[in-house]
Amino acid sequence: MTVDKGNKLARAGLENGPDGTLATDPKLDSGSQKRIGDQLRAMYDELMQQPVPDRFRDLLDQLDKNGQKDRSQ
Repeated sequence: MTVDKGNKLARAGLENGPDGTLATDPKLDSGSQKRIGDQLRAMYDELMQQPVPDRFRDLLDQLDKNGQKDRSQ
């Protein structure tokens, strides 16, 4: 699917009715909701197992140091 086609599909799904409500009331059955939730949890759990890149650690350390300076002043 091209980006253009995906954007058109996304816009079509977000069209509002005359009173500002969604043109259709999107609903998922409980099985679909559970499946999506399980997949999101699996992806998030996998992400949390990955190490934090050194660059991010350095930036977090700098933020901590700057925050401590601000509190001591």
